[in-house]
Order: sequence, then structure tokens, then C-alpha cells
Amino acid sequence: QVQLVESGGGLVQAGDSLRLSCAASGGTFSRLAMGWFRQAPGKEREFVGGISRTGGRTYFADSVKGRFTISRDNAKNSVDLQMNSLKPEDTAIYYCAADLSVGLPRTPDSYDYWGQGTQVTVSS
Repeated sequence: QVQLVESGGGLVQAGDSLRLSCAASGGTFSRLAMGWFRQAPGKEREFVGGISRTGGRTYFADSVKGRFTISRDNAKNSVDLQMNSLKPEDTAIYYCAADLSVGLPRTPDSYDYWGQGTQVTVSS
């Protein structure tokens, strides 16, 4: 059983940057593709970005492409989401997720494990 714990959320102003971290335990981290999702009030959970098992590939939703980056450290069992040029519409609860299968999934149903989420609020 894999446990995921996010950290780093908070309240920032538009244009600021924020870095979220996700610590994993209970599994072989290097065998997990990792993803970040977010959910705003009244909206469905949406894909933000993902990273392959080795970190060699990253992919993002169009809404964050060019502003967000993802990195992972398999030695430390962690994955980070760097968010730059934040906008009020980025306000949401951000979730870290882990996928056991091979691939680069974008849908919540494709992921096997989830963290509890961390709140990001961007004021205008």
C-alpha cells in the first residue's frame, strides 16, 4: 500500500510562485508514474501534469503548460510541482497521485493511490 502526503500549499498573490511536494512511502517509488490533479469548488477533479517513472518524461494540461513543471527524486521518494505565474483560476485543492501501470495517464481513474490534498489559493 502506497501512502502519499502533499505539502507546500498556501495563499499567494497572482503572479507568485509556489512549490508543492509529495512524499511517498510504502512502495517502490521508482515503479510509480506520478501525477498531479486539482479540484476547485463545484468542479470535477482535473489533470494538471504527470511524470514518468524515471522522470524522463513530463506532460501537462494546456491550462498550465509553460507555467508549471514537475520533477521527482527517486532516491528521496518525492515528486514536486513547481507552479509559476499563478493565476486566480489556479485556486484549488491539489492532489498527488500514483499509478502502477506503464503509461502516461491523464484521467483520475487511471491512478491507484491518492494523497489527501493541499489547498492552493491565488488572490487577484
